[in-house]
Amino acid sequence: MSTLPDLHDANSHLETASPEDILRWGHEVSGGRIIISTNFRPYEAVLLHMAVQQIPDIPVLWVDHGYNTPATYRCAEACRENLSLNVHLYIPARTAAHRDTVLGGIPTLDDEATHDVFTEEVKLEPFRRGMAELKPVVWLTALRRVQNPNRETMDIASLTPDGVVKLCPVLSWTDEQMQAYIEQHNLPNEDNYYDPTKVLESRECGLHLDSAKL
Repeated sequence: MSTLPDLHDANSHLETASPEDILRWGHEVSGGRIIISTNFRPYEAVLLHMAVQQIPDIPVLWVDHGYNTPATYRCAEACRENLSLNVHLYIPARTAAHRDTVLGGIPTLDDEATHDVFTEEVKLEPFRRGMAELKPVVWLTALRRVQNPNRETMDIASLTPDGVVKLCPVLSWTDEQMQAYIEQHNLPNEDNYYDPTKVLESRECGLHLDSAKL
């Protein structure tokens, strides 16, 4: 990572740059080792569309924890087909049916310790496995400041503990901007989304709690 530009300075100019220019910067500094992650939640098609316009074969890391709604799976398939996505699918080591039978389904937030174990098994471990195999220098994500209080003070570019640059090109966009982009480009979208590792929109599942603020 020593060849990367100083991220303090980078954030200063990225803050006023367009998402497309932020993407371009990320592609350049990555030396071609750039990926995008998605969970096909509402508005995810926006950044996916932007990314494939510049990098048609960009690896798309999708952790399917096995508990998505039918609407989310339909949206995922529509995005894959319409955008010709290069999806790299990562799943937990055992099926949702197996896990539910042995451990009794999705734990509630009342049992935080058990819920943390659940999150580790169905999302965090598959995600780490994907990152280890894809080995990106830059990781694109569609996080936005309006989504929850944890993201309000995020930088557009930050470092993960493993030294990967996490880049958020649409960090400052509102729901209205995302919806307008969806309509302008006739992109797949759906609102029937539920993440059992977060449960509440105000919570983080663990993927985005450990990046260094610069």
